Amino acid sequence: MKLFKTLAPMCALIALPSMGLAEEAVPGTDASSDSIYIFNSLLFLIGGFLVFWMAAGFAMLEAGLVRSKNVTMQLTKNVALFAFAAVAYYLVGYNLMYPLGNWSIGSDETGGYLGAFGVAVLEAVGVTRDAADDYGYAATGSDFFFQMMFCAATASIVSGTLAERIKLWPFLIFTVILTGIIYPIQASWKWGGGFLDSQYGFLDFAGSTVVHSVGGWAALAGALLLGPRIGKYKDGRVIPMLGSNLPLATLGTFILWLGWFGFNGGSQLAMGTVGDVTDVSRIFANTNAAAAGGAIAALLLTQALYKKSDLTMILNGALAGLVSITAEPLTPTLGAATLIGAVGGVIVVFAVPFLDKLKIDDVVGAIPVHLMAGIWGTMAVLLTNSDATFMGQLMPIIIVGVFVFAVSFVLWFILKVTMGIRVGEEEEITGLDMAELGMEAYPEFKKG
Repeated sequence: MKLFKTLAPMCALIALPSMGLAEEAVPGTDASSDSIYIFNSLLFLIGGFLVFWMAAGFAMLEAGLVRSKNVTMQLTKNVALFAFAAVAYYLVGYNLMYPLGNWSIGSDETGGYLGAFGVAVLEAVGVTRDAADDYGYAATGSDFFFQMMFCAATASIVSGTLAERIKLWPFLIFTVILTGIIYPIQASWKWGGGFLDSQYGFLDFAGSTVVHSVGGWAALAGALLLGPRIGKYKDGRVIPMLGSNLPLATLGTFILWLGWFGFNGGSQLAMGTVGDVTDVSRIFANTNAAAAGGAIAALLLTQALYKKSDLTMILNGALAGLVSITAEPLTPTLGAATLIGAVGGVIVVFAVPFLDKLKIDDVVGAIPVHLMAGIWGTMAVLLTNSDATFMGQLMPIIIVGVFVFAVSFVLWFILKVTMGIRVGEEEEITGLDMAELGMEAYPEFKKG
């Protein structure tokens, strides 16, 4: 009651424009430059911390899907990769991603351009992208924060695929190069005004290709060189290696689902007008619909194929639905968004056993979710956005895929022949928690 009495006067002041504290918003009228600056920056900041929360989602999902003897290693990798990604993106990636000197490029104290390999310097007052753009103003700090979260998410995708047999430090070295160089270069081709945008008219609203398939290609290259876990494939059979904590994996999925509203909604890049806010609301609704479609499709399909629904497939089905809608979350109707997500869920159900037939060991199913559903989502733009062209979507997928896979494969190979990327057989059997870190996630449950 005391809280109500305290808040009531403030609510009344906010609600009464006649008192001079606010002007009534009229659809179609121009907002002030200050308001545009504030609300656009706010969108970046809110979207950014929601995408940051996805780091917790990846950590919980992976911790739940690996065996208990490797949980601490997965948690360590997820914290460390985020920290290294933040520094690498600051030192190199930010300016490398925006080489044309637009709003995401900072300047030194004299106003000089730092160059593509200069460190990020945030200005006190934001600058516009370009006079032709309709985004108004936004703080460069808010944009850096938002874009850095996307970069770190790419590395998180790789972590789950290579779990339970990769050494910590080679993985972190790869993370630094992925987030500092590989990701920013290809992202600049689309979001930095590069040739995929200018020559192909490539449409990838929030990164089905630029973020998710990039992480998938990097993970696939690592998985091929790393090889499967000991005992995963034996005598032509796939040996199930069950996760340690399905409640934790489910929590991780819901955290990722929540974070995706910032991932896609923030990619509207503007919240300074009535139209922008309306678009953000549509993006939120379509994002949620696609996740629901993916989860339902995986649930029904596993029930039909195996006579029992599979929780891990349902979780990955929801995530695949989210990846599928990421390339174009604005133009679909709710029904179309649900169907686009449902196709993502179907892809996961068939892709996981397909990879097992190829003896590609993906511990958490990140390649089907992020790479395969990412490709589908990028092509699905054609279904709802009339500005998309078939070759304009397909060729960038191929270009980005070849670049990221080739560079990642070479980098993984160099790490393999120089310092080794896989733990020894004894260490793998013991578990990476004790072999690499000397601590267990669940010591009280140790047998003996």
